[in-house]
Amino acid sequence: MTTIDTATIDEAKILELAQELIRQYPPSTTSVVDFLGAQFDMGLAWVHFPVGQGGLGANPKFQKTVNECVYAAGAPNPMYRNPIGHGMCGPTVVEWGSEEQKKRYLRPMFTGEEVWCQLFSEPGSGSDFAGLSAKGEKDGDEWICNGQKVWTTLAHLSRFGLLVVRTDAEAVKHAGLTAFVVDMQAPGVEVRPLRQMTGEAEFNEVYFTDVRIAEAEMLGNPGDGWRVSLTTLMNERVSIGGSIPQQGSGSIAIAVKEWKALPEDRRDASTRDELMKLWIRAEVHRLTNIRANAQRRMGAPGPEGSIGKMESANLNKDVYAFAIGLMGADGMLYGSYEMVRPETAMGYDGVQKAFLRSRANSIEGGTTEVMKNILGERILGLPGDVRVDREVAWNKVPRN
Repeated sequence: MTTIDTATIDEAKILELAQELIRQYPPSTTSVVDFLGAQFDMGLAWVHFPVGQGGLGANPKFQKTVNECVYAAGAPNPMYRNPIGHGMCGPTVVEWGSEEQKKRYLRPMFTGEEVWCQLFSEPGSGSDFAGLSAKGEKDGDEWICNGQKVWTTLAHLSRFGLLVVRTDAEAVKHAGLTAFVVDMQAPGVEVRPLRQMTGEAEFNEVYFTDVRIAEAEMLGNPGDGWRVSLTTLMNERVSIGGSIPQQGSGSIAIAVKEWKALPEDRRDASTRDELMKLWIRAEVHRLTNIRANAQRRMGAPGPEGSIGKMESANLNKDVYAFAIGLMGADGMLYGSYEMVRPETAMGYDGVQKAFLRSRANSIEGGTTEVMKNILGERILGLPGDVRVDREVAWNKVPRN
């Protein structure tokens, strides 16, 4: 393979490496795991990660160059099998993990050999994530964890999870949290399906009963859980709403297809005008993400990722509502409603299902209301919400 000076790496050299990857490992004749493993070894998994950890220490914007090159050649998308691991847990492990954790987890995470999930939300603390009550108690070189997590995407497939628990109930809620890598096959971990209105159980609730986690699996130090989770959440918002698709692709392409399939007498000026307004919104969203990606520096994304996440959710809901409206009475025909445990959280399986699934977009990864608060406070400098428990120890805060 080509030896490259990472100090002077530019887009041309990134493209050269991507083309070499395709020549040496043709996607049509190379297994998914072998191709993605070679991509990781060449530093093209996450180009902004350090050398030896799936990256080249390059500007994050060059990942778009890699992706366009390899996907055009038919290469597999690592997000399909392991979206939580690739988009959220990988960046968190790189920033907060020990050298042993980075060496152990990053490569099989990228290849999809080990699927990951994110164990944050709880029944009593969704948007108020810092108010979580799952607890971890130190016992020698281990921590014993108990509690319940909910809305855990792909937990039924996951080998590992990124878990945040409360380890100091006497500290204020943001300060008493600690993050761990948890083995989803460990004794005491129970995964139960949550059936959605699509019929699928992509989400799960997870119970922890005296689950033992080695202290070596801690990310950061005791009390760093809030800062660790912010790394994950910022990357989650970019992962969900910050993608840069080709012009006119994605959900808006489906709406255009449905409109073109209408009888000529139904493709009237009013419907075409509504479609074009949605197309313009999709293009503005795409261009905004390109600008944000170009301005992004190495490290955790900033609050601007909330813009893409919020608009992505609103746009998807409006586009699929428009598309299903074009179908008339056929939009009410859904097909089988048998519960399925899906193999991925990505993909497209018809307008009706996409319409139902898009309802979750404004909840998962931070609600639209939370995104507005972040943008108002951290981007626009507006006064924050009233927070009466900011300086109160977690165990002193009244709760139901």
